[in-house]
Amino acid sequence: MKFISSPLRARKRFPSRHAALIFLAGVLSLPAAASTQVVAEEVQMMRIANQAEALGTLRANEAVAITATLSEQVSAIHFDDGQMVEAGALLVEMNSAEESALLEEAEVNHREAQRHFDRITQLAANGTASQAQLDEARREANAAEARLAATRSRLKNRIITAPFAGVLGLRNISVGSFVEPGDVITTLTDDSRMKLDFNVPALLLPNITKGLAISAKTPAYPEQEFLGEIYSIDNQVDPVTRSIRVRALLPNEAHLLKQGMLMTVTLFYREREAMVLPEEAVVLDGTQAYVLVAKPAGDGGWTVERRDVTTGMRPMGRVEILSGLQLGEQVITHGHTKIKPGDAVALASLEQVMDHAAF
Repeated sequence: MKFISSPLRARKRFPSRHAALIFLAGVLSLPAAASTQVVAEEVQMMRIANQAEALGTLRANEAVAITATLSEQVSAIHFDDGQMVEAGALLVEMNSAEESALLEEAEVNHREAQRHFDRITQLAANGTASQAQLDEARREANAAEARLAATRSRLKNRIITAPFAGVLGLRNISVGSFVEPGDVITTLTDDSRMKLDFNVPALLLPNITKGLAISAKTPAYPEQEFLGEIYSIDNQVDPVTRSIRVRALLPNEAHLLKQGMLMTVTLFYREREAMVLPEEAVVLDGTQAYVLVAKPAGDGGWTVERRDVTTGMRPMGRVEILSGLQLGEQVITHGHTKIKPGDAVALASLEQVMDHAAF
C-alpha cells in the first residue's frame, strides 16, 4: 500500500521557517555562472616588409637582329627556327668563291714577302745589304700582311655567326636568296634571364636599392609567381610623372617568359621584425583602433581589458602593431560581441567556441 502526503500534511511536517532556511541554503550552494568562452592569440614577432605595385614590360637579357652586312647570295643555312645556339655558332654562309681565291693569293704573297724580308735582314746583318733594301723589304712584308688581313675580313663578312648564346627566332631567308645590308635574317635572344623594366614613384627612392627582392606575375601564367631582384635604377626622374625607371632581373631557366610580356610587379622594401596580430583581433572605434586583451586573474581565470593600439601595414591577413601591446600578451580574436572590458572569460580553441555557439 502507498501513502501519499497531502500539501496540508507536508506543511505540518515542514514548518515555513524551516522551508525558508532550506531554500536559502540551496540558492547559496548553486555553481557560479560559467565564464564566456573566447579565442585568443599571443602577440608574435614576424618578419614583414612594405609593398608597392607597378606594371612592367619584359626584355631579354640580350637581344639582337641578325642582319646581312653586304649584298650577296646565300649559299648555306645552318640553323632552324627556335634553335638554341652557342656563342660563335655558324648560322649563314654567303657566296664566297671569289674571296676564297683571293685569300689563297694573299696568303701566298704574304709568305713570299715575309721570306724576302727575313733574307734581306740576314744580308743587312752581314753588311751585304743596304739599309734602304731592308726598309723596302719590311714595307713589302707589312703591305702583304695588311692585304691578307683585309681579304680575311671580307671573307669573314660572308660568314654570319651567333654573337652570344641564346635562342634564334624565325628564319626570314632561304638558300639562294639575295640579301642586302640591313636585311634581317633572324633574331637572337638570350632569355636565360629577363630584364623587367617598370616605373615607381620617386618618393620610394630612399627605399629602393640594388638587390631588393621583387615578385612578378603575368596573365599568361596566372598561378605562377616569378621572383627576382632589382638590378639597376635610372639616373633621372621623369619630370612629368615624378617617377623613376627601375630594372629587375628574373631567372628564366624554363624559358616561360618572353620579351614584351606585361607583368605586375610587387616590390618588398623596409624588411623588418614586427609585432603582428590577426586582422580580426583589431576593432575600429571611429578612427581609433583597439583590441581586447585577456589578462590573467587571481583565481586562475582571465579578465577582459581594452587596449588602444597604433597599427601599421597589413601583411597576409595580419596587422602590424606599432604601439599599445607587448610581446606574448593574449589578444582576443573571436568573441568580441559577447564581452566587454572587465568581464571574466575562458580561453578556448575556435572549434570549442563554435561548438558552444558562444558568438
